[in-house]
Amino acid sequence: MSCDEKVDCGRRRLLVATAALGGVAGVATVVPLVASMMPSERAKAAGAPVEADISKLLPGQMMTVEWRGKPVWIINRTPEMLASLKKIDDKVSDPNSDKPMQPDYCKNETRSIKPDILVAVGICTHLGCSPSERFKTGAESGIDPDWPGGFFCPCHGSTFDLAGRVYKSKPAPDNLEIPPHMYLGDARIVIGEDKTGA
Repeated sequence: MSCDEKVDCGRRRLLVATAALGGVAGVATVVPLVASMMPSERAKAAGAPVEADISKLLPGQMMTVEWRGKPVWIINRTPEMLASLKKIDDKVSDPNSDKPMQPDYCKNETRSIKPDILVAVGICTHLGCSPSERFKTGAESGIDPDWPGGFFCPCHGSTFDLAGRVYKSKPAPDNLEIPPHMYLGDARIVIGEDKTGA
């Protein structure tokens, strides 16, 4: 072997080592980049269905769960609350829920699967504020002496009944959204999924 061949061998080894290190550096750069493009577990969970245990939700009480970054209200309505719905059909802008703000299986006078349980997204359809519950009736509500109970949006004064239907002549254009949901039994609800695959 001549001296020139030894130099060529050294250069080849240096070239191979440099290429190998470059490849490792390239993979080390690409793997985190590709991984950063994949949704995180938190992002996956943000759109995932949410289960709620309603076994301890007493009549007249409300609980809130988070689904897709939105508050979802679950209200166990009393017989009195349900009776108030019929009395105000003429005061709400979409009494029969004709606008598509709910799944077809909730297109009824209570806007629910089970009449006593309302599941609704707690975001005003005007500008996205979160209304507050005003279950107290009459003057005690601080809204109106004839108030039957419902929800009040503090941002611009929209009011909703106990089925999430918006009152006439209010800034909110639509009823509160009813998300897809289904029951896993008497005490558990899945929000964000239903038997239709929604």
